[in-house]
Amino acid sequence: MKGLETIDIRSVGAVRIGHAQNAEAGTGCTVIIAPDGATGGVDVRGAAPATRETDLLQPVNMVETVFGILLSGGSAYGLDAAGGVMSFLEEKGIGFDTGSYVVPIVCGASLYDLAVGDGSVRPDASMGYEACEAAFRQDELLQGNAGAGTGATVGKYMGPARMVKSGIGCCAYRLGRLTVGAIVAVNAMGDVYDIDTMEMIAGVLNETYDGFDDTNRLILENQGGQKNVFSENTTIGCVITNGRLTKPEATKLAQIAQNGYSDAIRPVHTAFDGDTVFALALGEVEADPLACGVLARMAVARAVGNAVRQARPAYGLPCSSNFTKVGPIE
Repeated sequence: MKGLETIDIRSVGAVRIGHAQNAEAGTGCTVIIAPDGATGGVDVRGAAPATRETDLLQPVNMVETVFGILLSGGSAYGLDAAGGVMSFLEEKGIGFDTGSYVVPIVCGASLYDLAVGDGSVRPDASMGYEACEAAFRQDELLQGNAGAGTGATVGKYMGPARMVKSGIGCCAYRLGRLTVGAIVAVNAMGDVYDIDTMEMIAGVLNETYDGFDDTNRLILENQGGQKNVFSENTTIGCVITNGRLTKPEATKLAQIAQNGYSDAIRPVHTAFDGDTVFALALGEVEADPLACGVLARMAVARAVGNAVRQARPAYGLPCSSNFTKVGPIE
């Protein structure tokens, strides 16, 4: 499209993003910090979510300004990392001023990675704090096996033996003065597709372990007969725009952005997934909410693709690059 430019997600606006991980244990977390605050929204569409402070993001509730989003491994345990994010932001004086104290509003979601690496090690407050330090140092923002994507996997309908390594991915766009970006940790039960070629680029392994099978086909053939379904999955992410949106508009942005999951993951939003998307509107420029939604959906779908393309083999699991051409989806 004329005038549409791909940019670094950290160029979207006044936002800091950082990872922390324990690569040996196979878990980590990612923080997205808006030092000046942002209007927040959320869409929780999967049936098995692990989330924090999502109720306050509902349009009918009072708090509009969010200062941090946590994406974490460790299942529900990993939500503890938000305590470290709050401590870091409090030290920086970032948060909601109550008169007596600053209270940083930090929302979060976690994915299940306890089946890879050492499941007894989970993101905690110290790891959340470390991710904030990385964000403010502006360390290199890695994709693939980093942050919340460190222990992420996809293609799990036939159980852990046939799943492949996934990770975390980013994509961002500039169109005129408007910027929109997405960061997504992909831990889906289903398969991942390149949205331009419709080629499967990661998913459930076939019986000979030399390529991918088709999860949708396997589901239809089994119709409840598969008793080894890996039931802990989720894709979690955050879309960020420099646009000025109301809280209901930010909520709608998260809803539209989650359709990017549907574009790239099959099946998605199942009873075995906890799919969640947060939205942060930084309020730096006037913006058309519809345009924000179109770009957010595109960015999410391509971030999903980048998450699996940038993943590398780990924990005895192969990855997309073992079977397909390596390279991010621009």
